[in-house]
Amino acid sequence: MNKKKALSILMRTRMHPPSPTTTTNKMNQMQFPPLDADNKASSSSSQDASASFHVDFARVKESMHNAISMNKIEILDAALDDFSEGYFGLSNENRRVLLLTLATQYDLNRKQVRELMKQYLGLDLPNGDESVENTHEGEGSFSSFYRIERNLRHSLKPMYEVLFERLNTHPGGLRFLSIMRADILSFLADENIASIRALDSYLKEKLITWLSPANLQLHNITWDDPASLLEKIVAYEAVHPISNLLDLKRRLGIGRRCFGYLHPAIPEEPLIFIEVALMKNVAQTIQEVLWDEPPMPESEATCALFYSISSTQPGLSGINLGKFLIKRVIDVVRRDMPKISTFATLSPIPGYMQWLLAKLASIERCDSTFRENLLKPEEETALLGAAKEYTTGKNGMEVMCNLLSSSSHDWTKSDELSLFLKAPLMRLCARYLLEEKKRGKALDSVGNFHLQNGAMVGRINWMADRSEKGLKQSAGIMVNYIYKVENIEENAHSYFSEGQIQASDEVRTYV
Repeated sequence: MNKKKALSILMRTRMHPPSPTTTTNKMNQMQFPPLDADNKASSSSSQDASASFHVDFARVKESMHNAISMNKIEILDAALDDFSEGYFGLSNENRRVLLLTLATQYDLNRKQVRELMKQYLGLDLPNGDESVENTHEGEGSFSSFYRIERNLRHSLKPMYEVLFERLNTHPGGLRFLSIMRADILSFLADENIASIRALDSYLKEKLITWLSPANLQLHNITWDDPASLLEKIVAYEAVHPISNLLDLKRRLGIGRRCFGYLHPAIPEEPLIFIEVALMKNVAQTIQEVLWDEPPMPESEATCALFYSISSTQPGLSGINLGKFLIKRVIDVVRRDMPKISTFATLSPIPGYMQWLLAKLASIERCDSTFRENLLKPEEETALLGAAKEYTTGKNGMEVMCNLLSSSSHDWTKSDELSLFLKAPLMRLCARYLLEEKKRGKALDSVGNFHLQNGAMVGRINWMADRSEKGLKQSAGIMVNYIYKVENIEENAHSYFSEGQIQASDEVRTYV
C-alpha cells in the first residue's frame, strides 16, 4: 500500500462516517434564491429564505409525483434525479412531511378495492364438484373470478410501489432507498404513524427481495483493497473499534479474515461485513483475538472464530443479511481450509447490565414478602465483607447494584471483590441468556441474532472484555455461540417455532 493510500485511511479513521442527517444539516444551511422576481423588496431576509425553501419543497414534491406518474424514459430519469437530489436538500421535518404525503396520497385506492371485493363476494360458485374448475368447461365458469382476482392484485399495490421500483433500477437508487428507509425508521421511533409504518413495511419487503443472497457478492476484504473500501471497514466497525492502521492491518493479515457482502448498485461499500480469527481453540477473551502477537500459523488452525459483525446501512435494519453472510462464510472456510471444523463466535452481551441493574432496582422496591434474592446466602455474606471500603448498602443486592452501576468500575481493581462477584454474575448471565425472553425469543439482541441463525450457547467467559464498553454492557463477560454445521437448520427451526434455546451442559450448570 502506498503512502498516499495509507494516509487517506488514517485521516478518515479520525472522522465519523457521514450520516444522512449530517448531510441534510449541511445542505439546510444553504440559502435558496427567491424564484419570483416580483417579490417585494421590503420582505425580510428570513421571509425570503422561508419562501424560497417552501418553493423548494414544492419542487421536490412535484418531482416525486412526476417520478411516479411519468413513463417516458428520458423524462423519468430526470424526474428521479431531481427527486433524489432535492430530497437531500430538505430539513428533517420536511422529509417527514414528504414521506407522510407519499404514504397517504400515493397509497392504494381503497374505494376501488372495496368495490372489487363486493363484486367478488357477489359471484356465485358454479354448482357441482369443485374439480370442474380444472376442466375446459370450468375455465369459462371461473373467468369472472380470475378477472376480479387479477384486478384485486393490481389494486392492492400502492402507487408508491412504482417509485420504489423505478428508484431501484435507477443509478444510485438503491442507496437512496436505504437512506430513505433510515429516515422512515427514525420518524417511526418518534411517532408511530400507521401510514408511515405501512410504507416502511412495504419498502422493507422490496429491499428483502432486491438484496437476496443471489444478488449479493461475497468479497474477501484484504489489505490490498482500495482505500475507499478499507475506510468503510474502519468507519462502520461497530463491535470493537479499529484504533489505527496497525490494528486494521492485523485484522486483515495472517490468521485473520474479513468478508463482506457487496451489491453491484453500491460498489466499494459492503452492506455488512464479518471479521474472523483463525485459531487452534475457541478464544475466551477478546484480548487474545485483537492484541496477542504473533498470530498462529494458519495451517494449525482448527477453529474459525467470528468476533465482529457490523452493518453499514441503518436503512437495512431488520433485514437479516447476517444470517446469509455467516452461512456463506462457513461454506467458504470449509472449502478452503478443510482442517477447520469448529465455527464459533466471541460475542458481547449488550443488554446484560441494563437488565440486571433494572432487576436489582425493582427488587429493592418490592415488599420484602415477595422479594427475590438474586444472591445465595454465602455470596451475600462474602460480598458484604469485601465491599466495605468501596460502598455500603443494607443488603448484598444493594451493594452489588452500587458496585456495578459505578462508572469507575472499582470492583475490577480488587481481586477479592472480583472473585466474590464472579459466581453470581456468571449465574445471572446464564439466566439472562437462556431464560429471559421477549415475545418468546431471547431478550438479548445479539443472542437472538445468533440463535435464530441456528447457533447454540456454548460457553460464558469471565472478564473476556475489560474495555470500558465491555464492563458497562456486561461486566466484562462475553459468550461463545457455537455453529455446529450439522445442527444449524434444526436449531434455527426449534428456536423459531418454539423459542427453544440450545445450550451446552457447561452453560446449563449455571442455572
